[in-house]
Amino acid sequence: MAEAERIIGTPDDTPEAKRPGQRPGARSGPGAPSGADGTTAGTDGTAPAAPEAVEASPRAGAQPAPDAAGPERPRRGRRIAVLFSVAAFAYALDLVSKLLVVAKLEHHAPVRVVGDWLQLEAIRNSGAAFSFGEAYTVIFTVIAAAVIVVIVRLARKLYSLPWAIALGLLLGGALGNLTDRIFRSPGVFKGAVVDFISPKHFAVFNLADSAIVCGGILIVLLSFRGLDPDGTVHKD
Repeated sequence: MAEAERIIGTPDDTPEAKRPGQRPGARSGPGAPSGADGTTAGTDGTAPAAPEAVEASPRAGAQPAPDAAGPERPRRGRRIAVLFSVAAFAYALDLVSKLLVVAKLEHHAPVRVVGDWLQLEAIRNSGAAFSFGEAYTVIFTVIAAAVIVVIVRLARKLYSLPWAIALGLLLGGALGNLTDRIFRSPGVFKGAVVDFISPKHFAVFNLADSAIVCGGILIVLLSFRGLDPDGTVHKD
């Protein structure tokens, strides 16, 4: 009997014998098998956590996820660039045209472009656009400066290309006429604006006035369509 037990072993010595607090087939001690992640079963007999359940730790050299607002920053930057590019073009065109008119047309007879329907005639306007309100030069100067400040502040949340063009036209036109108000006679903030485009039966104006009117019309159309400067579309 002792020889038989030595050969086949006792139930307590079998590898699959159940021990208190240990599942069948689980071993502990120096020879215990390791899990997939290199961990061993606990002394209480519980199995190691599955690799999927282990929270992934950041890997060395891993890059953080890009900021959600990242793609929007260059987009807004492009719209701002369009705004100031349009403004610079409108301002430069107005400034050069006025310099040429003062040098070539002032104190000369009007130049006919399309018969009596369109002429180039240099005049000095102390009022607003289209010779309106000549007694309020200082007030219109302050208004032009305020418009420029508002447009620059609005550019911070600008994501719409049509709005960038419209505001650029307004900004360039306002800067063009404001330059005349500051630097032309009779004095600072009282200077007379140079006008030279004279259609028949209409007021004389300049390219800055045209830019302001075109920008204003475009803004009205965008507002009717429900397009906001930030690129969102709303419906009333």
